[in-house]
Amino acid sequence: MSFRKFKKWHLGEGLQVDGIFFIRSLEGLSAFGSLEELILDNNLLGNDLVLPGLPRLHTLTLNKNQISDLESLLDHLAEVTPALEYLSLLGNVACPNELISLEKDEEDYKRYRCFVLHKLPNLKFLDARKVTRKEREEALVRGSFMKVVKPKASSDHVEAPPEHPYTPLPSASRDLTNHRGVLGKCRYVYYGKNSEGNRFIRDDQL
Repeated sequence: MSFRKFKKWHLGEGLQVDGIFFIRSLEGLSAFGSLEELILDNNLLGNDLVLPGLPRLHTLTLNKNQISDLESLLDHLAEVTPALEYLSLLGNVACPNELISLEKDEEDYKRYRCFVLHKLPNLKFLDARKVTRKEREEALVRGSFMKVVKPKASSDHVEAPPEHPYTPLPSASRDLTNHRGVLGKCRYVYYGKNSEGNRFIRDDQL
């Protein structure tokens, strides 16, 4: 039986493919251009995920993979899955919630949903939660500002600052054979017009 006749292709946990339980790439998926549902949970798919054009795909789940670059993924999905209505990214770094890190909270997740709906406005469900009318309206207004900027990876190599011998003494007093004193002066100007103590100070004392 040809796989072209299938509308649903399940590649989730427990399905053995060539003796490997975890999928890293989707080579050959272009042969299934009429897919409507694609389940890719519990695999090793990362930011290099590439899907072929799937014009009929309306359901895509990528739970528990290794995706961290949310914007690149959404731009790719907007291009190759125009009919997408259901998307789930739970368990990926790109989806900030307490399943990934205890440092994330509900506000982080709300911002994430707002940005996803800005990029994919046709979604009806996101991460098993129905998209509300209020979320759509907020995504139209604020979605573009909800982008999460990833910090640049710090380099292990740190350039040493130029070496300058430190001395707390002015240059005129650094020579041990020259014992001339160094004198400096400055003038302090008092501008406390509104100070209560001004009434006890004469102008010629300022």
